[in-house]
Amino acid sequence: MAGTDKQREMLCEGPTIILVEPQLGENIGMVARAMANFGLGELRLVNPRDGWPNEKARAAASRADHIIDGVAVFASLADAIADLNFVFATTARPRDNFKPVRGPTEAAQALHGRFARGEKTGILFGRERWGLTNEEVALADEIVTFPVNPAFASLNIAQAVLLMSYEWMQQTGAGVKPPEHDLTPATKQHLESLISYLDEVLEARGYFRPADKKPRMLENLRALFTRPRFTVEELGVLRGVLASLERFSPKNPRGAGAPEERTRPGEQD
Repeated sequence: MAGTDKQREMLCEGPTIILVEPQLGENIGMVARAMANFGLGELRLVNPRDGWPNEKARAAASRADHIIDGVAVFASLADAIADLNFVFATTARPRDNFKPVRGPTEAAQALHGRFARGEKTGILFGRERWGLTNEEVALADEIVTFPVNPAFASLNIAQAVLLMSYEWMQQTGAGVKPPEHDLTPATKQHLESLISYLDEVLEARGYFRPADKKPRMLENLRALFTRPRFTVEELGVLRGVLASLERFSPKNPRGAGAPEERTRPGEQD
């Protein structure tokens, strides 16, 4: 999904992401890309299997070079988290310990609170094949786990990082938001104008049959058009469609131009 904008400020803050003994350079690169997508800036590696730097990681990062260039490599997990004040460990497996367990949204809220107080925080992610050991989890302050299918709980490391990065950005509220359309809610007057128009054009085409059913049929039309809470603009589109259909005739299937202008009440012919 394209969306890189070099004219805008690059968000680059939040918790440090620590990958413990990552195996594939491609996975490291995809982690960097996920971090860049959601405004995280610092990536640390503990004993990457294929060493560092890794060109496969840079290629997979898809231009998240500021993350790749800033990677720090450590010989042990203890060294990688030594300067941090608070650390979450991610795991999908039950652990026999007394650490608090949070979901990703609650964990992101906790991280934001600590970030606002000036604390340095981190999130641990384990190996692609079997995650973190109990000893590694023990070095963290709390556990974060994802609500996944219990029979198929294994997440790709980049997917797990993306989930936590997304939750971080959600709490920040600084990301790209869907555009807000400046639409005007339709009034009852707009709606009644459309109903009157329908009454006129449908009457001219013999829609109301038998004639004694017309009041009920108009009631049904009114009920149909009051249910969706139309805007003025939407009713305008609908009326344009109906006006186009009004020009149709079997001899002129593409229409014969706009229908004749009707004299409005108060106007003279």
